[in-house]
Amino acid sequence: MRVMHSISLFACLLTCACTAQVPVQRPWQSLQMPTWAEVKKNWVSPPPEYGPEPYYGLNGPFTLDVARRDLDHMHQLGFRAVTVQYGWGSGMQYLSPEWFAFFRDFVAEAKKRDMRIWIVDDAGYPSGFAGGKFTSDKPELRMQALVAAKSPVAAGSAFDKQVSPDTVAVTAISATGETQAIPFSGDHTQWTAPAGSDWTVYVVEHAFRTSPTRSDTNPKRTKDGTQSLEDYLDPAATAEYLSFTHDAYKRAVGEEFGKTILGFRGDEPDYSLNGLPWTPKFFATFEAKKGYDIRPYLAAFLQGREIKLTAQQLRARADYYDVFADMFRDGFFKPQAEWCKANGLEYQVHLNHEEMQIDLAHSEGNFFRDMRFVQVPGIDSIWHQIWTDTVSDFPRFASSAAHVYGHPRSFTESFAAYRPEPDVTMARYILNEQFVRGINLIEMMYYPSTATPGRGGPAAYMQDPQFPALTEYARRMSYMLSMGRPTAEVALLLPSESLWMADTTADNTFVSTERVLSEHQIDFDIVDEDAIAGLLPLKGGAFVSISGNRYRTVLVPHADLLPSAVIERLHAFTEAGGHVVFLGATPAYAANRTDLQAKSTPAKEYAWATVVPVELETVPTPPAQPPSSAPAPMTVPQELLHALRTAGPASALQIDKPEPAIRFLRRRLQDATVFLIFNESGSPVANHITLAAPGHTVELWDAQTGRSTVLPGTKRVGEHVTLPLNLTAYATEILVVR
Repeated sequence: MRVMHSISLFACLLTCACTAQVPVQRPWQSLQMPTWAEVKKNWVSPPPEYGPEPYYGLNGPFTLDVARRDLDHMHQLGFRAVTVQYGWGSGMQYLSPEWFAFFRDFVAEAKKRDMRIWIVDDAGYPSGFAGGKFTSDKPELRMQALVAAKSPVAAGSAFDKQVSPDTVAVTAISATGETQAIPFSGDHTQWTAPAGSDWTVYVVEHAFRTSPTRSDTNPKRTKDGTQSLEDYLDPAATAEYLSFTHDAYKRAVGEEFGKTILGFRGDEPDYSLNGLPWTPKFFATFEAKKGYDIRPYLAAFLQGREIKLTAQQLRARADYYDVFADMFRDGFFKPQAEWCKANGLEYQVHLNHEEMQIDLAHSEGNFFRDMRFVQVPGIDSIWHQIWTDTVSDFPRFASSAAHVYGHPRSFTESFAAYRPEPDVTMARYILNEQFVRGINLIEMMYYPSTATPGRGGPAAYMQDPQFPALTEYARRMSYMLSMGRPTAEVALLLPSESLWMADTTADNTFVSTERVLSEHQIDFDIVDEDAIAGLLPLKGGAFVSISGNRYRTVLVPHADLLPSAVIERLHAFTEAGGHVVFLGATPAYAANRTDLQAKSTPAKEYAWATVVPVELETVPTPPAQPPSSAPAPMTVPQELLHALRTAGPASALQIDKPEPAIRFLRRRLQDATVFLIFNESGSPVANHITLAAPGHTVELWDAQTGRSTVLPGTKRVGEHVTLPLNLTAYATEILVVR
């Protein structure tokens, strides 16, 4: 018995110890299914974890008194949380004991005001340079790239050159596109060009190159390469990054993790450089994954965009970026998300080029792969990306990643560098454009510290007397749209493999389809090829997201190539009762282990799917607008609309008279259904709508006042409710059917 008691006691202690190591799951960190009454009780004054928060730059010779003054002012503006970044001119070295002593006091001041904190993970952007420490302390772990020096060689002439130890390939490319690998040994290479054509020899080397960084520890206060980013593809570099930053914050203020401190906030990690992303283990990793040596193709990739690659070279390049995307996720994003999770925090980050996925595909690999483990996926709305003269569906990337991977929230960085600057009315419009596409955590730019008189304080629109009303509105909207579960039943496939091959037709078709779905009130999520290939289980004729969405229809934009695993699962999906619609054409190629060896797939092999022709219109981009604000319009054939209406369930919101300006979003609570409806146009809308939702009572919830009223004039027909819709210009309406 004594032995039994000892074993039992040991087991109990071990269980308690293990349990103690597991961080408590906070309510805002997981999907919740409250009742409508519970939501109604809390939404009048939502918990501070639901924001919104200003981006607060601790610039100038700030002191604790300055911080107290600024926090008080933020509180008066309606902020209950703050995103904070070390700034220039502080007199304290970044990540020094003095900095952390100040930050500990700052956290205490926020706690006194019942405010929450997100910590910006670097002294500027993009994330990953640790305030210059990779350049000064760990130069061997700096970002690297493949670059090429080229030399023209006339037909029949000799090429004889010394090469550096950093050389990875030497390749000759003729004027007609023929390629020849040139052997090299040691520090020397030589070769004679065949007769009949001129050639260019490319000497490909690896070199330390960095995306430019905007660091508040850079004395020049410019965005340049002075302080290098880490090697994003190497987990050892990210381990050092976490040691420099996150671990140091944990030692200073770790007792407030998951309480006052909500998590770390990352910004635009990417490869904005001339060259190919590279790390010393890249070639070995590539060959293990793909089974061939990529080095003979590197010179072709580095020729520049003015030279057209062959179909084979494009497929090899897709293989390169496929491996790059895996390594970026596993080397940078995943370790940070896991660190945050282990410490009771969340990791929020947005990338670069979310509105231009064909560019993002080559600087960050794959949006969804990068966000696979990130707890709060994000986007940013800057410059002129969202305005009354733009079409702005890109926020769905962040909300879709949250839905697919089972996270309750997605965030936006909004209003940075807007031209023209928004006023309060336009700021509300920009936020509504994102709310109705599923964004539910708002970060507002910009509130520099008031430590330097005349150079600090809130942005101009924040100084409007009506601004506190906007923060109240945003708080309630964020809370409401974080409750329950998303319900989109249509999935729009992001054709990543084709984007890696710079397939502009696939990109344009994808963007145009986003617009068509929105204008016809079809709620949808974006999913990537990884999700369809295996991450999403197939149950009862639907792909099921971790959030519980049941995607019954999958739309595939014009993609030249799809992975065989995606095609096979789409086929199985249709066999189980789902619907697949190929827009424009079926894929010409199917790829197994490699895109390079993809097999031709004739259209007859896709008899199990619906194929709808589409026609893209060519519309010139107005010179005053950035490319992101000019969508690729698509002539909407009746076949497509018919396919959308017949391939699966009817839209959850149907409108009597066609109205392309109406956007909507639906979420389910435990015993109610929530609809957010937005009039995107500058004209009022008077119409009738039919909502797919069980229940007999329809309430109008006013996010500005927190009040709700029962709507008269509703009619119940089966599982649907019909009612009039009257929206003024740019207005929103929250309807709760219970």
